Amino acid sequence: VVCLVAYHIFFMLFVWSYWKTIFTLPMNPSKEFHLSYSDKESLEREPRGESQQEVLRRAAKDLPIYTRTMSGAIRYCDRCHLVKPDRCHHCSVCDKCILKMDHHCPWVNNCVGFSNYKFFLLFLAYSLLYCLFIAATDLQYFIKFWTNGLPDTQAKFHIMFLFFAAAMFSVSLSSLFGYHCWLVSKNKSTL
Repeated sequence: VVCLVAYHIFFMLFVWSYWKTIFTLPMNPSKEFHLSYSDKESLEREPRGESQQEVLRRAAKDLPIYTRTMSGAIRYCDRCHLVKPDRCHHCSVCDKCILKMDHHCPWVNNCVGFSNYKFFLLFLAYSLLYCLFIAATDLQYFIKFWTNGLPDTQAKFHIMFLFFAAAMFSVSLSSLFGYHCWLVSKNKSTL
């Protein structure tokens, strides 16, 4: 009964964090970072280079922007027509700029960034705990499988598969979760 209750608690936490990671919309830059109509027209009329940077400097003079390109230019997104805030990147899959973008995750079919990074970390933590719990509770039957202590049924292969799947996911999830914890402790992202 204790194992059954613990299993369902881990499972529900895992499903809840996965749901929140998937359905929390990525946060886009606020309207103040979008260029006005006149600034867009000025930017399109100017040839590439210093004259465009002058238009962007005027548009971004009151914005809290500290990060520049390698050449010292203001970061600008041609597709979204906005001055990029710090740690903002354009996602080619979502086709929009995402605040504090970490990566676009195919497992959740969503960008992991400012609005859902917490849920992504919880998803990694709860899925790791879930897999470790399954591997730990299946371990005694897995040992019996190898010592021929189980009756000869098809359930033997289910036990073996369950243990190997949970153990392999535990190894990969522990490295991924550890890496993201290190990134958080250093205030970095995968980008």
